[in-house]
This record gives sequence, structure tokens and C-alpha cells, in this order.
Amino acid sequence: MLYKFKSKSTGDVIMLQPNGRRVLEIIGKDLQSGSADKGIVLPEHMPAAIAALEAAIAREEADRKAAVAEALAHHETPPPFEGISLRQRALPFIDMLRRSQKAGHEVVWGV
Repeated sequence: MLYKFKSKSTGDVIMLQPNGRRVLEIIGKDLQSGSADKGIVLPEHMPAAIAALEAAIAREEADRKAAVAEALAHHETPPPFEGISLRQRALPFIDMLRRSQKAGHEVVWGV
């Protein structure tokens, strides 16, 4: 399954299901109640969603840096990480949220 996020102020952002679900979880969408299949982010909720995504990105980067530092301190090989970081996956969506908020348009998916 794909997630296709749409806004009147930007082009569509398409994500594979695992990546889209992760982004929705980070911004606080309740995936148990069915909002994973379709939903909306209103302009007034976008600053909190952007902040949550940026905080998650910072945590992931700090965790990676700490894991590498720990491995090097023990003269071990640093652990392998997923090839594409959360930053790379989430930046198009964050840009969509910023532009949509500025224009006063909602972001929707599954409709």
C-alpha cells in the first residue's frame, strides 16, 4: 500500500506504507482508529506536526551518533543503519506541511 498525501498548495507526496505509518505515528495520528487509511492535517495542527517530526529526526540522528561513538570507543565496527534516514524520508512531507500552512490549506490522504 502507498500513502498519497495531497494539498492544494503542493504536489503530492507519496510514501510506502511503513514510512507513511511512521510519519503519521510521529505526528500523533491514532492509527488504531482507522485514521491510517485516510485523514487530514489542518493548518492549525501543522506547527505541532512539524515540531514532532523535527524532534524525531533529531532523536534519530543523536542515537546514531551515540551508537557510532560507543562502538568506536570500544574499538568495534559501528552498527549498520538503514540506508535512508528519517530526515530524508520526512523532509518532503515537512515541506508540504510548511507550504500548506502558509497557504491555509489542509493536507489529506486516502480521499
